[in-house]
Amino acid sequence: MHRQRREMALLLPLVLLSICCISAAVPQAESENKTISTKPAGDEPPSVLNQQQNFVPDINTVLRDISVQLAKHEVEVKHLQRQNEEQSTTLKELELHKSELEQLQQQHKQQQLLLQQQQQQDAQQQQQIQTQAAELVTIKTKANITEKQVEALRKDREVRQVVFSTSLLASGSGYTGPFNTDTNLIFKNVYENIGNAYNPHTGLFTAPVRGVYHFEFYIHGTSKYSSGAFLVKNGQQICMAFDSTSSGRTAASNGATLLLEVGDVVFLHLWVNSWIYDDAFYNHNTFSGHLLFTM
Repeated sequence: MHRQRREMALLLPLVLLSICCISAAVPQAESENKTISTKPAGDEPPSVLNQQQNFVPDINTVLRDISVQLAKHEVEVKHLQRQNEEQSTTLKELELHKSELEQLQQQHKQQQLLLQQQQQQDAQQQQQIQTQAAELVTIKTKANITEKQVEALRKDREVRQVVFSTSLLASGSGYTGPFNTDTNLIFKNVYENIGNAYNPHTGLFTAPVRGVYHFEFYIHGTSKYSSGAFLVKNGQQICMAFDSTSSGRTAASNGATLLLEVGDVVFLHLWVNSWIYDDAFYNHNTFSGHLLFTM
């Protein structure tokens, strides 16, 4: 486009120069014609006549050449105008594309900013998740500890809840004894056995926890033989209930409070050569005990 402008700038002086030359040549020719016409016709030299005859064709030739050049330049100018219009259209399109590109770049920047914000939020959420996961692990650990503590307390409470209450016969009635040696009494009818420390098959109470226990027992007999029984701890006689009568029925009772270690055994012995009578309906003979407190 700049080259075309330079060509037009060079062409314009040439056109103006040609017009000026033509303008100057025409008055000069008219002046010479007037001068020549004042002279007698027979006095004109032949060279002047030849110049007058050749001048007009030269001007026509120049004018034709100029017309041709002008036509060519007009065509070129139109061509340049079309190119200029096309370039203007292209420039507008480029400016439009530039504007669209700037908008896209702005949108891209905004998206980048949003992406960075989202990444920051994701990082924060990830940190929160990790923190919550650590807290959850801590809570689970504490929960496990608490659960173990609760289980231990439950077991300890179960151990602390030790109570048993029994009678001698589960059914029927009759005498037990006399025997020529001390004999274990097995109380088969169980009312309560919380903690399962009493064994109704052996008649033995086994301490499940170290603590202080209280035991009571009652016996019932008749006149033919005396009635007596011992409370025994690990083979050691602790106390005795004894009674005898010459007629009718007799009864005796006793009890003791003992400090027992885990595994200590407590039971009742029927005294040698004595007997007891029981009826499952009345349950005259009983043996019971319970834990007072642990130590």
